[in-house]
Amino acid sequence: MYDLADTHPTPQFARPAWQDLTGEWQFAFDPDDRGRDSHWERETKPFDRAITVPFPPESEASGIGDPDPHRVVWYRREVDISSLDRRDEQRPRLHFGAVDYRADVWVNGNHVAFHEGGHTPFQVDITPALAIDSTTAVIVVRAEDDPEDLGQPRGKQDWQTPSHGIWYRRTTGIWQPVWLDVVGQHHLADVHWQPDAHTLSLGATFTISPPARSPLTLRVELSLNGETLADDRISVTGETTTSRWQVGEPGHPGSRNTVLWSPGNPNLIEATLTLLDGDTVLDTVQSYAGLRSVGADHQSFLLNAFPCYLRSVLEQGFWPESHLAAPSPEAIRREVELILVLGFNHARIHQKVEDPRFLAWCDRLGLMVWGEMANAFTWSDRAVSRVTKEWTDVVLRDRNHPSIVGWVPINESWGVPALPSEPAQRHWQESLWHLTHALDGSRPVDQQRWLGTHHQRHPHHP
Repeated sequence: MYDLADTHPTPQFARPAWQDLTGEWQFAFDPDDRGRDSHWERETKPFDRAITVPFPPESEASGIGDPDPHRVVWYRREVDISSLDRRDEQRPRLHFGAVDYRADVWVNGNHVAFHEGGHTPFQVDITPALAIDSTTAVIVVRAEDDPEDLGQPRGKQDWQTPSHGIWYRRTTGIWQPVWLDVVGQHHLADVHWQPDAHTLSLGATFTISPPARSPLTLRVELSLNGETLADDRISVTGETTTSRWQVGEPGHPGSRNTVLWSPGNPNLIEATLTLLDGDTVLDTVQSYAGLRSVGADHQSFLLNAFPCYLRSVLEQGFWPESHLAAPSPEAIRREVELILVLGFNHARIHQKVEDPRFLAWCDRLGLMVWGEMANAFTWSDRAVSRVTKEWTDVVLRDRNHPSIVGWVPINESWGVPALPSEPAQRHWQESLWHLTHALDGSRPVDQQRWLGTHHQRHPHHP
């Protein structure tokens, strides 16, 4: 796999040039929530502490280690942007892997982004906020995370202080990487890989932003273990384009073993995607895909059409020193390696949406996982809206990972405590099952009901 897999915050959609913004930021608690009205985005005085991003302020790794509830916190950092390519039509973008739970972002005093959802990424074009000749930019983030809001998707984060029972200490604010990159006026916004293990072909839908009004060219280079599988040029007009490539010989057993992804043989098809306007390179993205199928019959889980026994462990992804945030990139890899060394071939990620780097190592080292939503605790219209929106973003973010072999939108009775007596709760659970299949029809979707005992329904039946 390309070198970026070890370092880039999104190894499956990585641009070669990017600027890491983790490390020391200025920080402030805002107990009276007066920072917005007082325009802290333009001030320096309120920021009286230092924090190590991306570790939450409750954690020791952050350098603060304050476990008390703090609903609103602020971050500030002056960033050197002199190394960014800011030629004509080059547009710097600011990325956040995850901010729990609600985030406002300012650049040079200009409000540039709002995002809700503590486990999902967001990015913003900051070009309008930058002066033409500026070499620095001031980034300010306000994060709001109400510990008493039990309708907020939070997973196993505790609402009490100190933590009690099975619940974990809280994670507030920035807890995944922050970084900058630069894209052209037209760039790749997304790729959705569509593997077909039966025909040994790989399809993809590419999204271009903004839509191309005149034809552009997308060069797609696919390789496996250094061998070129495809080198294709596609004419692109509009927002999306779809293509498919034959990457193996379906009737040849040796070809299947060489091409298909499985835990014992985690083959990954490397992809270099280059968007061109004539001979001018507009954007370059490194990606990869895994060719495999998953499903179930009435007796077995099926991987590549054959029964596969899941030797599974519950992976809760909580670190004592850094909470939901991993303590280091090396620790992410080591976590996957240890699961495999212990003899497991599968992990259920429990009540957390994992860091893309964790999923990339699962892809690379051959660990199957179930992707799960961090649920709310209580039932309400607002909780339904929040979970549905965030779960949609989760599936769209992670559906390209071959290691994910199933989805779990709801755990047990979390957020749906009255399924036997409340039709609305059952309708919502059913709707999440259908929504997940609509976004990704290639995997089983596991819903769990609470009817006095746990009942896990068959993945092919609602």
